Amino acid sequence: MERYVPIEPERQAGGLRDFLTILFKHRSKVWVIFLATVLTVTVGSFLIPPTYEAKSSLMVKLGREYVTRPEVGNAQSFLLSLNQEEVVNSEIQILSSRELIEKVLTTLTVETVYPDLVKSPPSRMTPLQAAILDFEKKLTVEGIKKSNVIEVAFQHKDPRVAARAVNLLVDLHKEKHLQVFSDPQSSFLEKQLAEFDQKLKQSESRMETFKQKNRVFSLEEQRSLLLKQRMELDTSLKTTKNQVDELQKKLSSLKSQQQERTGTKSLYTLSERDRIIVEARSRLLSLQLQEQDLLKQYQEDNRLVQNTRKEIQLVQEFLKEQETEIDGKVRTGNPVYQEVEKETIKTRADLSSQNAKAAALAKQLGNLENEIKSFDLLENEFQTLKREVASNEKNYRTYLERLEEARISEDMNRKKIANISVIQAAAVPAKPIKPKKGLNILLGMILGAVSGLGFAFFSEYTSESFSTPGIAEKELALPVLTTIPHRD
Repeated sequence: MERYVPIEPERQAGGLRDFLTILFKHRSKVWVIFLATVLTVTVGSFLIPPTYEAKSSLMVKLGREYVTRPEVGNAQSFLLSLNQEEVVNSEIQILSSRELIEKVLTTLTVETVYPDLVKSPPSRMTPLQAAILDFEKKLTVEGIKKSNVIEVAFQHKDPRVAARAVNLLVDLHKEKHLQVFSDPQSSFLEKQLAEFDQKLKQSESRMETFKQKNRVFSLEEQRSLLLKQRMELDTSLKTTKNQVDELQKKLSSLKSQQQERTGTKSLYTLSERDRIIVEARSRLLSLQLQEQDLLKQYQEDNRLVQNTRKEIQLVQEFLKEQETEIDGKVRTGNPVYQEVEKETIKTRADLSSQNAKAAALAKQLGNLENEIKSFDLLENEFQTLKREVASNEKNYRTYLERLEEARISEDMNRKKIANISVIQAAAVPAKPIKPKKGLNILLGMILGAVSGLGFAFFSEYTSESFSTPGIAEKELALPVLTTIPHRD
């Protein structure tokens, strides 16, 4: 017998007819499964407790937390080179940390957030640990793309608990943020400031002792003053020496004149001697007035005052000598000779005075040179003490500024002033996010239809009968000659 092979169009029509035949054959089962699935999903959607989601939005700014300053030196503060994504990710890690979640549950109490866990605690962990794990699952913290905004969401059956948990988590995040980024140093800085204050006082005390001991108050000013005095004394000494040379030349000239007139020389009269004494007394009065003027400008130990007093002493000695010589003497003689003799006596007196002045100036200049050398020897020690005072003062001021900054920062931390701003606090949600009844019913209908069709074809596959001639022909590899309709 030859095998029957149906033509292609009939095979295609038979395939669709077979599908419809199977579907029609098992229609009752399909409907039962479809309706049972849809009914189960619908009832479950209405019986499942609603879940509410509370949301809060935060904005992260680059504030003082990301400004760093070197621990030492006077280098300026600078902003850390962080991009926006790094900053947001750091805050997300803080927000979702286990520590903050534990604080939220401890503050709100586990009985309030998860009463079921308290009534039926798990066997392998405490209610708090189980609550933390469940809280982490229901908590969502994510950054909004291309922005510095973070969205915090928490799902719970009680809308009020959800809102309270989110707001409390945000508040605790601010505290934790400040704790992480802050560096409490006020106590350390106060201790260091006290040490440098003590060092500064000690160095200032050593400096003051050094000044009092060596009579050094302003090294540069005193050195400048000594050099000025040295220059004045040197100039005055040179002038005096020139005057001494001139007086010596003048005295030699007068002696020569006296020798020329030796033959006709006669002694001075008393009146001529009186005139010399009057001039000497006038000179004495001028020096005394000069002394008074100097005392108005300088102290008693000033070199100019001492020089003037020595000149006064020389003139006084000269007056005393002249008055002693002329006592009981009355002389007459050549007026020219007497005039030369008078000028000679005056020149000798002036020469003696200038020699004494030159000697005093030379001595004063030597003393001043020694004093300048002693200043050079003291300069190293003075500069060392000065640098020590400057260094301690600089350190003291630096730590004082850092202490003020630390106190301001800690005060801002206590007032929770951070670079985190709450854009929108979590409000009590009015509508639940789960279950979504309409979507669930639609999905239940799709699931029911798929399940019914699948069960129908599974039943047909496991059945020992043939539903259509095409199936019988395919399975038996025999041609179907005729079909007889079957009715119940």
